[in-house]
Amino acid sequence: MRREDHARLPRMCFAPARKPPGSLPSVPSFRSLLAAVLIAGVLVALAAVPAGAGGDAFREETTRAVRAHEKARAHVDRLRAGDARTTEVRSAERRRKAIRAGLWDALWSVARDAGDPVAVDPYGRAGRCPAARTRSRAPEVRDGDWTAPTRRYRLSAGYAARGSRWAHRHTGQDFAVPTGTPVYAVGPGTVRATTCGDGFGSQVIVRHSDGYFTQYAHLSRIDVRKGGRVAAGQRLGLSGATGNVTGPHLHFEVRITPYMGSAVSPLPWLRRKSVDIGG
Repeated sequence: MRREDHARLPRMCFAPARKPPGSLPSVPSFRSLLAAVLIAGVLVALAAVPAGAGGDAFREETTRAVRAHEKARAHVDRLRAGDARTTEVRSAERRRKAIRAGLWDALWSVARDAGDPVAVDPYGRAGRCPAARTRSRAPEVRDGDWTAPTRRYRLSAGYAARGSRWAHRHTGQDFAVPTGTPVYAVGPGTVRATTCGDGFGSQVIVRHSDGYFTQYAHLSRIDVRKGGRVAAGQRLGLSGATGNVTGPHLHFEVRITPYMGSAVSPLPWLRRKSVDIGG
């Protein structure tokens, strides 16, 4: 199954309830209609891109979809913080999920056609990933539910950095650590994929309860398996220099979907979880 959530825009987003003759639309109804039109535009643009596309036009559309999703997510957060009506929060959440659904389908199609192991081999069986024979150790005892992905690090390449090392912009945050440094789940979740063999080398992708995914790449060893539950601070593996790298480090990424093209800035995301790692 491509994605867990097949949310679609409800009809009410496109067809507001009828008003008595002569009455004017309320401001909330107008805003809802405007939001629905914007979301529909994003989804139509993504649907118009043929499967397997990966050019500049496709990247621009997915970038717009990522921004639209984050704007919708921030709107949901504001509504919840302001004790908005339950129906209003649910409507806003449906709009957010609709954007994610369109982005998910588009990126899954491209990832599948490109042979991305996250889409075609999430168990990592074909790549024969270097895995530990024993299960991961119990999570470290921490204050709070979220933590940094590694310890004693130096922040190196940041999100959206440019350079000859990347085809476009850097999609995550790099933590410079020696090979063999423990790598931890930043929060509780379920292992979505444990793959190897592409530019990310040996990697683990974890899905969290808020719907976001975190990626831990260039590992020298993987200590978890697809489908397993992990806690915050639980070891996922050891850092390394597998894949396309110039030296040992951890590539940490936060995504809206499991696939490349849906990354968001990881440090602000971690700060929303009360994790401040500097930078």
